[in-house]
Amino acid sequence: MTTPDDPEQGLEAPPLVRPYVITNGRSLLDHDELSLITLITVADEAPRPDLLDPEKRRLVELCSGGYLAVAEIAGHTQLPVGIVRLLLSDLKAAGYLFTRTPIPRAEPVERRILEEVLNGLQARFG
Repeated sequence: MTTPDDPEQGLEAPPLVRPYVITNGRSLLDHDELSLITLITVADEAPRPDLLDPEKRRLVELCSGGYLAVAEIAGHTQLPVGIVRLLLSDLKAAGYLFTRTPIPRAEPVERRILEEVLNGLQARFG
């Protein structure tokens, strides 16, 4: 039995829509075109989203504010990541979205080079 102070009581379950309904019965993507950290935004010359399914229209509206990672989009929509990746792939193919691979991590700089730069700055500026 839950009490009025129980935090679980205030949580609402998301509306239940079967994944095969959202994806029109298609299976999930096999390849890694869209990884969890791929950045997504609306394309500059995107078509009007008026005729899109509600889920796809929601994704386009969500991505219109700037770059979001696939994982962030899945979190905002509360849809499974596989479903989001499939919908984003469809939207990209239709010209609605633009993807950008994340910037790779920088290689570590050798300590010797950093010390030379520091010594040069100290010699120049005291």
